[in-house]
Amino acid sequence: MARTKHLRKVVTPPRFKGYKPYGKDIFNKGKVELLYEEFEAIKLADYDLLNHQQACVLMGVSRPTFARIYKSARIKIATALVDVKEITTVYGSAIPDRNWFFCKGCQARFTLPETFKDKNCPLCKSSSISKMK
Repeated sequence: MARTKHLRKVVTPPRFKGYKPYGKDIFNKGKVELLYEEFEAIKLADYDLLNHQQACVLMGVSRPTFARIYKSARIKIATALVDVKEITTVYGSAIPDRNWFFCKGCQARFTLPETFKDKNCPLCKSSSISKMK
């Protein structure tokens, strides 16, 4: 029997829905789905330059679990670059670390700063957003 998957804390969801390669010889070669927790692992380790121990504490997972998430993200990104595939973001097993909102128009998940006055989706500008629980 498989163990239950614990939710991983994500401070900020990706601010994009995906990346698509472009060029004259590019055809639709499929896509790679990058989970929110994989994006968070790449952000913490490679962008914020945290070591794995610091990053796993922020995500609320063990160090070996963080290493597996990070490795999976690196493999997916490398596959997308080498095989010329689109990268899309997928919710996965993430849990928001603070208030997140959901856009009914484009299905994006995002956070808004407390001082932010505009209550529209930052991606599609739709006003049909709701707070996630």
